[in-house]
Amino acid sequence: MGDWFTTSFGEDYKIVYRHRNRENAEREIGEMMEWMKLRPGCPVLDIGCGTGRHAQALKALGYEVTGLDLSEVLLAEARQNDPDGCIVWVNGDMRQLPFGSESFEATVNFFTSFGYFDDFQDNVRVLQEMKRVLRPNGRYLIDYLNPAYIKRCLVPVSERVDGPTGLRITEKRTIEDDFIVKKIIVTPPADEKGNLGESRRYEERVRLIGFEQFEQMLAETGLVLDRAYGDYDGSAYAANSSKRLILLGRRLG
Repeated sequence: MGDWFTTSFGEDYKIVYRHRNRENAEREIGEMMEWMKLRPGCPVLDIGCGTGRHAQALKALGYEVTGLDLSEVLLAEARQNDPDGCIVWVNGDMRQLPFGSESFEATVNFFTSFGYFDDFQDNVRVLQEMKRVLRPNGRYLIDYLNPAYIKRCLVPVSERVDGPTGLRITEKRTIEDDFIVKKIIVTPPADEKGNLGESRRYEERVRLIGFEQFEQMLAETGLVLDRAYGDYDGSAYAANSSKRLILLGRRLG
């Protein structure tokens, strides 16, 4: 069995996360980019860009944007939504970024697009690659989940029907060995005879990485951590109560 992230980010992923649209992205990142204080037009790398909703919002803010993702399915959607080719879309693995050293003034990693790996050192490798492609004094931002909030507010099961397709989406969430595990079942609607189609099943696994672990990894990598926010509203990070863990820092010159 391969890594879950090589199979789960396909056509059904776009349906499961249909509610995560560009309007959401614009609200989420507008404030965060203010925190980064980047010069207009500077090159920004969106790591784990998916269908490109955040990258499109970054482009609208005036940056020169490159979006990277491992899923060709999601990148195809991103390219379709960018008919003028305003953004550079690249297929690649965040653990080995296919860019030259010091190529970007900023890297961004939104919507918990991190912590996918069974080998903890792979997370360090991602940070090392972020540092490598950043220019001296370049900025990074990592928008991650807050483990304490997840543990306290975990919804074990949720279910809904996707309006355009009629697919029933069931999500079951557990915490196993420092990972939040989401098992997703996508069930087609009944046919004219009342027979249900065969369900499709996926699993997502994201490691519960806390603030102290990030501090250690960043120190090991040589990236400076300037500030931690607890949500998109700019509130300070509080381990026990914040909804998010948003890390902002830089590579030293």
